[in-house]
Amino acid sequence: MRSLCSAILIALAGSGYAGTALSQDSTDSNKKPLNKPTANLEGISVVGDWLAEADQNVVVNHPGARTVVRREQLLESGATNLRDALRMVPGVQVQESNGTGGSDVSLSVGVRGLTSRLSPRSTLLLDGIPIAVAPYGQPQVSMAPVALGNLQAVDVVRGGGSVRYGPQNVGGIINFVTRDIPKTFGGDAGVQLQGGEYGGIRTQSHAFIGGTTASGFGLALLYSGAHGPGYREKEDNESIDDLMLKAKYTISSTDEITGSLHYYDGQAGMPGGLSQAEYKANPFQSLRPFDDFHGRRQDAVLKYSHRDDVRSFELQTYYTDSFRGSHIETITQDPKSGLYTHQLNAYPRNYHTFAIEPRYSQLFNWGQWTHEISVGYRYLTEYMHEQTLRNSKFVSAQDFTPFDSGVYNAPYVLGGNNTGANKANAVYVDDTINVDKWTITPGLRYEHINSWWEAHPSSTVIVKGPTFRRETYSQPLPSLNVIYHLSDTWKLYANAETSFGALQYFQIGQKDTTNQFAQGLQPEKALTYELGTRYDTPAWGGEVSLFRINFDNELQLVGKLPNVPDSFDGWTSLGATTHKGVESAGHVDFGAFDDRLDGLTLWGTATYTHAVSKFGSFAGRDLPFYSRRTANVGLRYTRAQWTFNVDAFSQSRQHSPGSPSFDPANPTPYQTIGTPDGELGDIPGWTTWNLRTEYAFGKAFSNLRLGVGVKNVFDRRYFTRSTDNNGGLYVGQPRTYYVQANVDF
Repeated sequence: MRSLCSAILIALAGSGYAGTALSQDSTDSNKKPLNKPTANLEGISVVGDWLAEADQNVVVNHPGARTVVRREQLLESGATNLRDALRMVPGVQVQESNGTGGSDVSLSVGVRGLTSRLSPRSTLLLDGIPIAVAPYGQPQVSMAPVALGNLQAVDVVRGGGSVRYGPQNVGGIINFVTRDIPKTFGGDAGVQLQGGEYGGIRTQSHAFIGGTTASGFGLALLYSGAHGPGYREKEDNESIDDLMLKAKYTISSTDEITGSLHYYDGQAGMPGGLSQAEYKANPFQSLRPFDDFHGRRQDAVLKYSHRDDVRSFELQTYYTDSFRGSHIETITQDPKSGLYTHQLNAYPRNYHTFAIEPRYSQLFNWGQWTHEISVGYRYLTEYMHEQTLRNSKFVSAQDFTPFDSGVYNAPYVLGGNNTGANKANAVYVDDTINVDKWTITPGLRYEHINSWWEAHPSSTVIVKGPTFRRETYSQPLPSLNVIYHLSDTWKLYANAETSFGALQYFQIGQKDTTNQFAQGLQPEKALTYELGTRYDTPAWGGEVSLFRINFDNELQLVGKLPNVPDSFDGWTSLGATTHKGVESAGHVDFGAFDDRLDGLTLWGTATYTHAVSKFGSFAGRDLPFYSRRTANVGLRYTRAQWTFNVDAFSQSRQHSPGSPSFDPANPTPYQTIGTPDGELGDIPGWTTWNLRTEYAFGKAFSNLRLGVGVKNVFDRRYFTRSTDNNGGLYVGQPRTYYVQANVDF
């Protein structure tokens, strides 16, 4: 791990220390940067929604750390899911599928040492629309309704975006950008087959067709799917289908209406964690054949936009209808008899959201200063209905249930029945001030949230204590972003931002040991500071960012804490936490310096993060499930119709220490040695290498491209852990082979 990190750091030093590195689009030398300082409005146009068009010019002038992974790189990496795509971004750490959220339908991403389980700390968007089933009350992404084949880019804004996008944006904004409607009629289709020694063949396919008429009406139909088994036993029912219809109508040179209809359906098995002994016997086995996940989402988006040289107005509205459900078996042992009690639980959840968002921006020329003043507002309402169903219990001497036992054929009984809702109003204003070589953007976001949660007792639903709770939160969130333009290609930036997250439905309804609503949980608030530099040209470039996050009251999913009256199986307050570190990325095109090296490019990232708790018995110790050091390095060589890729990913040790105590008289140990159940203990670091080659047949063969590749070439065995109801050891992806075919039509 250290040797790879050192090699990458040396490579980055030679390539300019890092940047928006993963994008190698050339900058149009005839087009002035959108934020370039000027004394009048000539040559500068309003930006408006800077997240909508993540072209290279906008990214270079962004006042914070930002990386865009383009479609070509996704294809050449052999990525099959969002985890593969996000691992290429500095500062972003992605957990392997594990625990009760451990399916390929879910996404667990953590930024800068923040908890990664189901991505609760970042604002995740699909074309600017939140993908969480309930952005305020249930921000966890147990269902990520995004299939990789429909994407044009993955835009990761780690700093400088908190005023315009929220909530839960301390981990930045991740926008999954779908493919644009083409100007001329056409399309393409592709398939990737992958498999290895374990499991079967998994198929990933995509198709795209669309175009725009002379009158300005455009349509595009996008499909992407994944089907087939994984590399674990009982991981054989993955089925993901993602279908989107996009439309636009150009009213005039300044006015446009766009919209989309989207349907996603995904299901996958959750093969479960293993004990230390079970993992040693066969790390690819599964002893939880009944655990699975199913998610479905339908959404509709309509947007009107007006944009001229000095003003921009957008009015966007959207509606989402989401379902997520799972089956999870609970198995508990009686310490006296040694027998095990088995029960299968189902968790159907339904969510609806509706939002309307107007945004207005205008340029002003005040002497030597230009201002782009933007005002935006979002009204969002969400509703949830969460139930728990239980099957009959049975007692066995075995600690697992055979798949063909037929013991869960009895009808389910309703065991939990909760509803809840949020009405959230968010308004923001910012002013992008250009003077001389400076761009300064002060801003303020204000969130007002009204939340309620209610339990519905019945003959089978037992509710102890009160059944209804309402909470209201209001919070001003200031920010300040600064860029100094050394040149069109070299920028210095700094920012200070505030983020806020209201309590979620589960947290509002959480009870203490007296069956009263727990008073220890508070909304989360964090301050983020960032200082960095970015240099980018077609030949070479890079970015380096220093960051620090001060969390006032971070929440973590844990079990009961000893000697803590308000402790409960669920969320607890860690108190203050601190996250700090440095991110770097870089790229170099060797052909720009020597014609003999034409076609040879190098890219890399390296990140150091130190995230610690400031409260409780784990004060000063690393937070769980993050690596202090992560790194990527990749080499690409093209010659005639051939393309060759080699890349590596590496991460250092992680920790699964258990739950801290907040009673000084009864501290709990920070577990570093692996426990027999596989849930606690350190997780060793690992490095994997990947190879790929491709041949492009050219226009005569409809631009057919055939590729073959190998992931984890050296079959490096690695694992992660989980500490929830499906806890234990989870083996990582073994050596995997894949073939690709793509064609245009």
